[in-house]
Amino acid sequence: MGILNSLLKAVTWWNGATLNTLIWSSRHGQRVGEDEQGNTFYQNKDGSRRWVIYNGEIEASRVNADWHGWLHHTYDDLPTDKPLAHKSWEKPHIENLTGTALAYAPRGSIRQPKPMPRSDYEAWSPE
Repeated sequence: MGILNSLLKAVTWWNGATLNTLIWSSRHGQRVGEDEQGNTFYQNKDGSRRWVIYNGEIEASRVNADWHGWLHHTYDDLPTDKPLAHKSWEKPHIENLTGTALAYAPRGSIRQPKPMPRSDYEAWSPE
């Protein structure tokens, strides 16, 4: 299984970093941190470029607000050094679930396990 994973990593870009990206990051980048999902964050020597190597599927919404702000130079301090203040009413960060089985389906949707009839809809019929 290890050989298959290595081969997949070498030729696919949607399931983590490619071999070239990993080599380039190790030569030109400085690892600065990791988030709770295992995504690894890098910057170049002078700090002008910042990037992330995803742990698994490449999906930008998997990066939480703390690291997103650092990646886009909104904050200079690393989230590990100076985390953002979170309110008690804030929900934990989750990735965008659109297009997955866990996506939101409103009442009456055919994607609901037991679709309920809508009471606020009346089909049009010609007179």
